Amino acid sequence: MKTVTFDVRPPAPAMADFAQAWNTGKPQGSARISFATPELLWKALTEKRWALLKAMCGAGPMSIREAARRVGRDVKAVHGDVTGLLNIGVLVRTENGQIVFPFDAVKVEFLLRAA
Repeated sequence: MKTVTFDVRPPAPAMADFAQAWNTGKPQGSARISFATPELLWKALTEKRWALLKAMCGAGPMSIREAARRVGRDVKAVHGDVTGLLNIGVLVRTENGQIVFPFDAVKVEFLLRAA
């Protein structure tokens, strides 16, 4: 199963992991997309974007129009969400211009600590 992990951690550790993978040429486990704060995570992955990912998970490549149909939303609004998800690397475009969520599962990791 191909899983993507969304996590919350400072940029320095995220970049250190990236540098290690780059220097060794070996992937460091599952795909990982990191955010500096929980607020940035929730800003990038809104409720409507989560619904879009759920509708696309395991469905293979599709058009934005098809994605909009699956979530029952306006194509223009879904296009905006797709652009945001493409920008953070959650969705990818195929050679023929379709979009795909290339993962079978999503894992979210962050820790809330007492002040």
